[in-house]
Amino acid sequence: MKKFSASTWLLFLIPSLLGILLFLIPIPTDEGWKVTIAVLADLMAGAIESFVPWVVLAILVIAAVGSLLFIGKKENTSDTVPFFEKLFNVNLFWTLTRVVAAVFAFMVLFQVGPEPVWNENTGGLLLSGSGLLSFLFTIFLFAGLFLPLLMNFGLLEFFGTMMVKIMRPLFRLPGRSSIDALASWVGDGTIGVLLTSKQYEDNKYTQREAAIIGTTFSVVSITFAIVVIEEIGLGSYFLPYYGTVILAGLILALIMPRIYPLAQKKTEFMDGSPQESVSEDVPNGQGLASHGLEKALEKADRNRSVANFFTDGMKNVLDMWIGVAPVVMAFGTIALILAEYTSTFVILGAPFEPYLNLLGVPEAAEAAQLMVVGFADMFLPAILGAGIESEMTRFVVATMSVTQLIYMSEVGGLLLGSKIPVNIFDLIVVFLLRTVIALPIVVGVAHLLF
Repeated sequence: MKKFSASTWLLFLIPSLLGILLFLIPIPTDEGWKVTIAVLADLMAGAIESFVPWVVLAILVIAAVGSLLFIGKKENTSDTVPFFEKLFNVNLFWTLTRVVAAVFAFMVLFQVGPEPVWNENTGGLLLSGSGLLSFLFTIFLFAGLFLPLLMNFGLLEFFGTMMVKIMRPLFRLPGRSSIDALASWVGDGTIGVLLTSKQYEDNKYTQREAAIIGTTFSVVSITFAIVVIEEIGLGSYFLPYYGTVILAGLILALIMPRIYPLAQKKTEFMDGSPQESVSEDVPNGQGLASHGLEKALEKADRNRSVANFFTDGMKNVLDMWIGVAPVVMAFGTIALILAEYTSTFVILGAPFEPYLNLLGVPEAAEAAQLMVVGFADMFLPAILGAGIESEMTRFVVATMSVTQLIYMSEVGGLLLGSKIPVNIFDLIVVFLLRTVIALPIVVGVAHLLF
């Protein structure tokens, strides 16, 4: 192993430890255990609750107007393009999405236009002072600003080397993806998507790897899982419930990367270079730990500029505010309108009734629509399923709502708004496949419990 100066060692250790403390170590709060970055976001969201929807409206209007200014210019994604041009110069579909999001936000705040848009259960749910977009505004601020602590000082290189012999054969992923999964699990799925997207843009993940991580490991936090099981009236079953989520999630993580649509994604990086151009092999005569440390220290040594740290952080923040928030507002509102005002999810859920009957789930007709309504928002199945009499069925509904993972009001919208190479059709297929595969596992555990 090469020799490095004491300053390089400190440059690796101090920011990496800070990143672990902020993103990966949960601390006790009045609402349960949360990672520090989420606590900071909650504190700020509470402090600015009265006016944050107006700030979010301003961001959505800026995103829409900025994109309209570039509407006649061809999208250019090369590295030489100025940051702000890359931020606003998107294709026509995403420009229209940003315009729709700004219009929806205006309608919600001024309560004008059709009520299904601004109702408290649709657009109002997303844009209220305590709504999802208000929280995303603050989580994007803190997570984006401090994300370089995880990415720029060697932590991913060290863990990537140590975990490659586990992640590659099991999940077809590089070792560094273990940090993304952990950040999602103990922190929040939004953090995992942000981390994955940034690494994909830096050519650390291939298209297939980024798609697998974003749709397989961006789980909701433990804290949110507790909220779901409490909402459905089964708080005393938290341990078997979350154990079932982990069991089903691991089985899905083994299966999903090996089948359509994830298995069909290209094994090349964002810049077009092939996966074979990057080697994860450990040099002869060097152990995993020493090789990981060497790569980590080399990375830290290249990132000594404090100015670059904050510049990278603010770019992350703006990228998420301008790129992702409009997608969540537009797609989330539409999905919630469909769930609240139409029979779309009842009709789509009908094929699941015989499947649930076959598995021996009581009140299968009531549970069937809840198998698909989670695509709009993962909390909806818990809200709508709270009235089901059968505890077993409520357990299945709560567990599936978390295990399905893809929901348009947050993770789905975030994935579409990020650079991760997935489209709406991919997300629908992944959601349905996760549901079909996970149901027998979840129901099997439920039969043992009830």
